[in-house]
Amino acid sequence: MASASGGPKDPDRLQAVLQAVLEALPGGALLQGPTDEVLAVNRRFTELFGVPGPGSGAAPTPGVHVHRVAELPLADGRVVRREVEPLRDGDAYLGALWVFTDITAAKRRERDLERDNRALTELARQRNAFTAAASHELRTPLSSISSFGELLADPSFGTLTDEQQSFLQAIRRNAERMQRVISDLLLTTRMRAPGAEPGLELGDIDVPQLLLDALLEHMPAIERAGLFAVLDCAPGPTLRGDAHRLRHVLGNLLENAAKFTPPGGRIGIAAALRGVHWDIEVTDTGIGIPEESRHEIFTGFVRAPNARSGGYPGTGLGLAIARTVVELHAGTITAGGRAGEGAAFRIRLPVAGPAAGPAAGPHAADPAGGAP
Repeated sequence: MASASGGPKDPDRLQAVLQAVLEALPGGALLQGPTDEVLAVNRRFTELFGVPGPGSGAAPTPGVHVHRVAELPLADGRVVRREVEPLRDGDAYLGALWVFTDITAAKRRERDLERDNRALTELARQRNAFTAAASHELRTPLSSISSFGELLADPSFGTLTDEQQSFLQAIRRNAERMQRVISDLLLTTRMRAPGAEPGLELGDIDVPQLLLDALLEHMPAIERAGLFAVLDCAPGPTLRGDAHRLRHVLGNLLENAAKFTPPGGRIGIAAALRGVHWDIEVTDTGIGIPEESRHEIFTGFVRAPNARSGGYPGTGLGLAIARTVVELHAGTITAGGRAGEGAAFRIRLPVAGPAAGPAAGPHAADPAGGAP
C-alpha cells in the first residue's frame, strides 16, 4: 500500500525513479512494456531522434525479445547502434529496454582507418618493389667492380705500387660493404612480402661453436679496428634453430660493435643456459645507445642520434633483420648499455626452438628495423 508521504510503492515515486534510471544511461533509452507499449524514454532519446517518442529507425518491434545488437543507418547519414535487452522476473516477461548510441563518428574513424591501411599497404608494396628492383640493378655493376678488383690484384697483370694497393683495397672494401647492403635489402624485401614463409632451416646447433664461428669470421675486422675480443660460453644442450640465420644475426651485432667502438676498446660475446633458454649477449665499450633510442633502433631505417651525428656509415637495416630472425625463433632481442659507455645486445632463444610452423613475433612480418 502506498504511503501518504510518497513511500516506495507510490506510483509517482516509482515513475520518477524509473525516469532517473533512464536519464543515467549514456545513450538514448526506451522502455517497452510487456504488451509492446512505450512506457518511457529519456532525454538523450529525444535528442537523438528529434521526437518525443519512437522515431525513424527507433520504433520498437512487438513481441517477446531476446538480447540482440544491430547497427542502423538513418536517413540523415548517421549510424545508430541499437541494443535490446529483455526484462524478466523469473519466467515472467516484463518488457524490453532499448538503448541507442550514435556511432557515426566511430564509423567514420573506422572507414578512415581502413582507407589509411589500404594506402599504407600500397605504399609498402611500392617500397618493396622499388627496393627489390634497385637492389637487383645495383648487383650487376657491383659484381663487375668486384671482378675487376680481383683482376687488378693478380700479380700477372703487373705489380702495383703501395699507393695503388691502398686504392685497390679501398675499392674492394667498399664493394664488399655495398654487397652486404644489397643482401640486407633483398632479405628485408623477401621477409616483408605478404604471405612470405619464414624459410628457417632448423637443425641442432652447438651454441659454443656458433659463437666461435661468428667471432672468427669477424676477427679480421675487429683486429683492423684495433679492438680486443673475448668469448665466454659454457657447454650446454644443442639449440634448435637455423644456424645460418643466427650466425647472420651475431655477425651483424659484431660488425656494429667493431664499427662503434674506438681503437683499444673491447668486444665481448657470451652465452649461458638459463632454464629452458639460451641467453646470448654481445657487448662493447663503444659509443653506446641513448636510453630513449633502445626500442626505436629496431624500427625500419632508424639509427640512434649519436650514430648519425658521429658520421658512422650504415643503412639502419641490420637490427631489423636480427629482430625478425630472433622472433621467428620464438625468441627476443633487447638493447642495453649506456650512451658513451658501450652497448649490450641480449638475445634469448628457447632451447627447443620455435613451435611447428614458426610463429612470428609482433614485428616479424615487417622487419623494417634499424641499426644504431
